[in-house]
Amino acid sequence: MLKGSVTVPEIVKSLGLVFGDIGTSPIYALTAIFLLIPPTPENVMGIMSLIIWTMTILVTFEYTYLAMHIGKKGEGGTIVLKETLLPLLKSGNQVAFVSLLAIVGISLFIGDGVITPAISILSAIEGILLIPGFEATSQTTLMIIGGIIAICLFSIQSKGTERVAFAFGPIMATWFITLAGFGALAIFNAPSVILAISPVYAINYLLGHGLEGFLILSSVILVATGSEALYADMGHLGREPIIKAWYLVFIALTLNYLGQGAFALTHPDANNILFEMVFSQVQILYIPFLIMSIAATVIASQAMISGIFSIVYQGITTRILPLLRIEFTSPQLRSQIYIDMMNWLLLFAVLIVIMIFQNSKNLTLAYGLAVSGDMVITGILITMIFAYRGQIVKTLFAICILCVNFMFLFATLHKIPYGGYISLLIAFIPFAIIIIFIYGQRKLASMLSPVPLDNFLPEFNKVYTTLNRISGTALFFARDFRNIPQYIPRIMFTNNIMYDDNIIISIIRTEQPFGVTWGFTREITKGLSIFEIYLGYMEIVDIGKILREAEIEEKTIFYGMEDIITTHGIWRIFAAIKRLSPSLVQFYKLPSDKIHGVVTRVEM
Repeated sequence: MLKGSVTVPEIVKSLGLVFGDIGTSPIYALTAIFLLIPPTPENVMGIMSLIIWTMTILVTFEYTYLAMHIGKKGEGGTIVLKETLLPLLKSGNQVAFVSLLAIVGISLFIGDGVITPAISILSAIEGILLIPGFEATSQTTLMIIGGIIAICLFSIQSKGTERVAFAFGPIMATWFITLAGFGALAIFNAPSVILAISPVYAINYLLGHGLEGFLILSSVILVATGSEALYADMGHLGREPIIKAWYLVFIALTLNYLGQGAFALTHPDANNILFEMVFSQVQILYIPFLIMSIAATVIASQAMISGIFSIVYQGITTRILPLLRIEFTSPQLRSQIYIDMMNWLLLFAVLIVIMIFQNSKNLTLAYGLAVSGDMVITGILITMIFAYRGQIVKTLFAICILCVNFMFLFATLHKIPYGGYISLLIAFIPFAIIIIFIYGQRKLASMLSPVPLDNFLPEFNKVYTTLNRISGTALFFARDFRNIPQYIPRIMFTNNIMYDDNIIISIIRTEQPFGVTWGFTREITKGLSIFEIYLGYMEIVDIGKILREAEIEEKTIFYGMEDIITTHGIWRIFAAIKRLSPSLVQFYKLPSDKIHGVVTRVEM
């Protein structure tokens, strides 16, 4: 048992579930940097120092120290930061600003998530070129192998990863031990590289190389990719196992990067530093290492996919994304989810990216822009949270880190014409969907003006006493029982459908991430009752089970649907989103034989 009651198995499990992305950066990060600048002793020492301090500032300080200690119950991600910050804000403009930041952050994270599997898988597969007899393997063949691996990876998502996840931890633990071992072995050939631990080398490099030194940060950021996924996936295991595991991962990565730096000093003509370093050290172990690297990149891709599922899940529960069908793939772990539509859209995007960029070297030109943008947004939200909480020391610390974030962002902007625009285009798709959905919902709500409860009750009492009622209980869904959706009076007063017992179900999201509470039905007038269910903003529950536990035996369930008629291009997209989304009752998997949708035609 380790300090803080974190067990070794928990640490090993976190290595497999959340550290895949950042753990496979050594495959391509340093190679990408030294394709741009020569590996002279001065450059190597400066880059090594930049890498070590980038991991220290952005991952250790920003994420494991600041961000991970903000969550209320061990959850993480941009939406969690937004939901933590919103109750602290006082003006509508501040709320709008923070909400927009969160939407941009989510979109950039998804853009990053498309490139991660592509660059990770391709960079590992390209190690095949060092195997004797396979040097002439065409890039097309490597792309096909990468595409097949991606298709297989996304095809198993619906089965859930719980059955194979037990192997992820040991594989990644072995991977990190191997990285550290090969790195340490290479350091013996140029031990002076250890001095790069000092930040003086990083500062001198930036000051002495002007614009070139500044722009190289756009490639240095590659060593920190996966930080946001690491944070978004925090709810899978909790904070402490991830923080403890990061200390071990940090040591392993530092040793490997220093080893690669030493190898670059002694082999300045190397084109693929990690694989050539391993090949030159122990040729007999090269193929097993290559196989392990491919396995590690698959696990890295899995971590990013899980992170995107988590972010989309949070977006759905906080009503900034449309409802999508969510399947829980594990009876024990609610964090193990599968979102069918997102899965296949991601696969399609990954295959397109592989075809466009063709190799990992080209992909490094596109990679990093979305990552650095996402980090800036995380930094802004963290700084605002500490500032509004009055935590002065942490606020000042967060501001310093935010300045570093902006440096990396400005440096990566020059990647836009060289491929960075692809990640922005990918990110624009979810951004546009979210914005259209949010404003479409607002416009729809304004057109379907609800009936105030005070106006509804007199008419209800009149109809209830005069109509021949249907025996049994009818359920009606409304976000707020004080404002009755139009479909309810339409059923009761226009269509003259009235049951002996009528219960309005109101699902209310709380400011806490988790927790499910409900009260007994309370009758507000004869024949009409209210049943409120309070859910944490990250909860998705079985509403049918709650109704059974509350001893509500419904005969019929009514819900409202909108048939949107429009000739406006934007609202056509909104109408398509609504058609593709499951209804509220379908989303919560209520019994289909009792459901009746009431359609209201709306012209937008």
